This record gives sequence, C-alpha cells and structure tokens, in this order.
Amino acid sequence: MTPSRSDLEADGWAFSLHLYAQPGVAAACLRLQDEAGVDVMMSLIIVFAAVRHRVFLTASEIRELDEACRPWREQIVHPLRAVRRRLKTGPSPAPGSTTGPFRSTIKAAELAAERLQTQLLAERLPLRPPERDAVVPDDIRSVLRSVVTLALEELSGKQLSDLLSAIDVIVGAAMQEKC
Repeated sequence: MTPSRSDLEADGWAFSLHLYAQPGVAAACLRLQDEAGVDVMMSLIIVFAAVRHRVFLTASEIRELDEACRPWREQIVHPLRAVRRRLKTGPSPAPGSTTGPFRSTIKAAELAAERLQTQLLAERLPLRPPERDAVVPDDIRSVLRSVVTLALEELSGKQLSDLLSAIDVIVGAAMQEKC
C-alpha cells in the first residue's frame, strides 16, 4: 500500500531526526553542507526513500526535488541559518546570555522551516513500488553521491572524492536504520 503524503512527511521527518542524531552523522552532514553546499534535509529524505521505501532516486529526480525546494531553502532556511550562526560570534551584544534565548528562537524557526521543507519534499517524492528486496550500502552511497554531485555543480575546486568519507558515515548509520 502506498503511504499518504502526510504519513510520508511524518515518517521522513522522524527518520531524518533519528538518523541525524546517530554518532558522526551530524558532523558528516554539516561537512557536506558547508564544503559542498548540500541540502541536508533533502539528502536525508532521499536516504529515507532508499532505506525505508527502497526507492532509489535518479539524478534527474534529485534535480527536480532540488529545484522544487530551492526557493524555500534559499529565501527562508539559509537566511535563518545565517542569523543563527552569526549570533554565535556577534555583533554585540551577541554572543551573550541576553542573546542566547533569541538565538534559540531563531534555531527553532530554522528547524520549523526545515520541517516545512520536508513537507514540500514529501509532496514531490516519487512514489513507486520498491525497486529491490533489500537495500545495500552501495544503493545509499549512489543516491548520496548524486546529491553531492548536484551540489558541486555550483562550486569550483571541490571534488566528490574529497567528501566520500562523510558520505560513508551517513551510509553506515543509514544501514542500521533499515528495519
């Protein structure tokens, strides 16, 4: 039975939060985000589709998802993230005890924006019967490489090979989430 889009969004969000919390995954995701411009939320939803639904998105499907969520990411998520990160170092009166609660509010808004992005992604995630009976690490590695390759198209100087260790951390954690 095909899941409803709201179930897909809720399950994808829960999966993403759980996977992100696994040892090393947050650091690997942030490395891909900071060094290659990877959309972490989109990456986690693509891994969710592979692990939980055995649907392995093609490069063109990943590009379509990216194009669908790019305006939201660039106009809402990125500005919130930039403000949150800037509050770590200043300007005055940040960082400090008086700006800490404000930074927490911005962080909560950023997380809410990512949840809305998950909804947007779930609405556009290709649904089809499982492509295989089981998921193997190379399946997840392949879709993540496609995500990183897409992000790297906009950057110069960084190579996919520079980021394989971060991909492998996510693959390892995702393989533990198969059930």
